[in-house]
Amino acid sequence: MTGATGGSRPPVGTVVAVVGPTAAGKSALSIALAHALDGEVVNADSMQLYRGLDIGTAKLTPAERDGVPHHLLDIWEVTEPASVAEYQRLARAAIDDILGRGRVPLLVGGSGLYVRAVLEQFEFPGTDPAVRERLERELAEGGPAPLYARLRAADPTAAAGILPGNGRRIVRALEVIELTGAPFTASLPEPTPYYPSVQIGVDLDTALLDERIARRVDRMWADGLVAETRELVGRGLPDGRTASRALGYQQVLRHLAGELTETEAYEETIRATRRFVRRQRSWFRRDPRVHWLDSAAPDLVEAALRLTPAATSGPAHP
Repeated sequence: MTGATGGSRPPVGTVVAVVGPTAAGKSALSIALAHALDGEVVNADSMQLYRGLDIGTAKLTPAERDGVPHHLLDIWEVTEPASVAEYQRLARAAIDDILGRGRVPLLVGGSGLYVRAVLEQFEFPGTDPAVRERLERELAEGGPAPLYARLRAADPTAAAGILPGNGRRIVRALEVIELTGAPFTASLPEPTPYYPSVQIGVDLDTALLDERIARRVDRMWADGLVAETRELVGRGLPDGRTASRALGYQQVLRHLAGELTETEAYEETIRATRRFVRRQRSWFRRDPRVHWLDSAAPDLVEAALRLTPAATSGPAHP
């Protein structure tokens, strides 16, 4: 693949973020931008951090990466719980290395909290082992539904950004609320840049994106998602507090456990992905710094390149 022309390199120290909902075309755009800007991709999809979660996360194959270096793919085993703080450390180290070699870092993914944690001055609220243990015991005994209802009552904004089945994030939000006495969203800092950046959002008309999601799930099933999930069961996927909740894998695990037929798992994956996309949009659309582009536009790459010089120059970070 050859790079598009029409843009200039961003100022030294600038991070170009490509964000937006699942299946909107972030990966394809990031490859084109990387070729045009002499860039490297830093993954900001929380589930692509896991080794073996390939088909269900639409992780680009080495061939599909088209010679573009990718960082922070396949760094955790499926049994390891995700840590945004650890991701922040690793992503910033990768970005600093890319900048140090005179290349452009492209932060690419749909995990909004991960993107914010990298691009902004972002300190994580503390934790209390006793509170965490109590909430996790409630989660184990009653499942995520009652805890999610409690979170929705205490902080509707935070609840809107968390999947109802994501017990780990629900527990964390409730822990912060209990420790701080304030809504979980109040603990998120006002945006203060850590890196100069330009954020490019890609999206599609809802009907088109819904259709694309259905085609993507079709392809995942044809490519062997059920077999991949079965193999990951042997590596501990059902015990992974984060990885087991990944879209597609969660539904196939229920199928393998006899809770759903394969057809039901397939149909629920489509429905759950569409619900997740609505939450991603809600998160990213609240940020006025994101420049939105139509993924179906024939001049998408050129339009994105025109945005890249708009970032302000300055030191890479404090």
